[in-house]
Amino acid sequence: MMSNYDVSIVACDSYDDAQVEAALRAALAPIDALAFVRPGMTVGLKVNLVTAMKPDAAATVHPAVVCALVRLLKERGARAVIGDSPGGLYAAPYLKVVYDVCGMRQAEAFGAKLNDDFSQVEVSCPQAVQARQFSYTAWLQKVDAIIDLCKLKTHGMMGLSCAVKNFFGTIPGTKKPEYHYRYPRAEDFADMLVDLYEYSKPRLCICDAVIGMEGNGPTQGTPREIGCLMAGTDGHRLDAVAAGLIGLAPRDVPTLQAAVRRGLLPQDAARIAVYGDPARFAIPDFKTVQAQSSVFFKILGDGVIGKIADFVAARILMPFPKLASDCVGCGKCAKVCPAKAITMKSGKPKIDRRVCIHCFCCQEFCPKGAMQVGRHALMKLLGR
Repeated sequence: MMSNYDVSIVACDSYDDAQVEAALRAALAPIDALAFVRPGMTVGLKVNLVTAMKPDAAATVHPAVVCALVRLLKERGARAVIGDSPGGLYAAPYLKVVYDVCGMRQAEAFGAKLNDDFSQVEVSCPQAVQARQFSYTAWLQKVDAIIDLCKLKTHGMMGLSCAVKNFFGTIPGTKKPEYHYRYPRAEDFADMLVDLYEYSKPRLCICDAVIGMEGNGPTQGTPREIGCLMAGTDGHRLDAVAAGLIGLAPRDVPTLQAAVRRGLLPQDAARIAVYGDPARFAIPDFKTVQAQSSVFFKILGDGVIGKIADFVAARILMPFPKLASDCVGCGKCAKVCPAKAITMKSGKPKIDRRVCIHCFCCQEFCPKGAMQVGRHALMKLLGR
């Protein structure tokens, strides 16, 4: 049966197991989402496990959503394998901690397996826009189908972390800084993420938006109740609907801009067929983060005046990492910085803004949330 809908959105206001499963069934039915599943299949669940954080921090997909999907797959005779490659060493000791802290062990009770294959493969993708050669987590090449399980969050570099951004987790953890350095422009980085998503070809995307994350996302923001589960067979369209819930338009999200530019997403959001009422779950005062792609344009051409104008605009418009007062001097930001723009001075990080590539790895992996997204004073004034 061919579905008439691209995306479905269904109310779910708690992580009670019965409520989550009922909501997930209701979200999947209108798009005939599990029609591809056959008995004996192995389905890889690419879950957002960005780091070892407890479920109530809202940085990772809640285990109740994962367990509900595992049960639905089991009903159809399929076997689920759960995995991700968060930032850090892509190896069993670290992933064991991530699985434990994020609550993924709960899914084993329903027959799921937690990925224990940490091999990597080098991939050639000639049709890609940016990532024509890249390292890839091999476990996803060994499953019969992939389901994308993402969390609705803000993101310091991309503005939004949802279905497409989740596929940065297919790059082995310790190699992630290399990709930030290889693609320092937000536009190029976004195209790289779209390349990874298109290469992986997930059959289904499910978004945990029961409780999302606002503010200093994707790891150190504030949990915010949104109250829904979303599902779609196309991650770009799901992301566009999810962005609208938190007050972002496609022009605010570099991955959505890339999808529109490449003909993967209609420019007019009204052309996305949605089952359910997104307006019911929209949060006008959701605290978002301004993505930085808009600074990469030519204002007055390639002459001297144009270059000066571009430089000034970049300094004013581009968000930047800044240090808050609650820094404990652990030095993790200096270790993860791919551009080596951070050094420790007198026990505190010092950022060399001439070297900084604005990837926000420091902000994403700061364990105390002390590294935040800063904006020029003029942009703050205009924002008011």
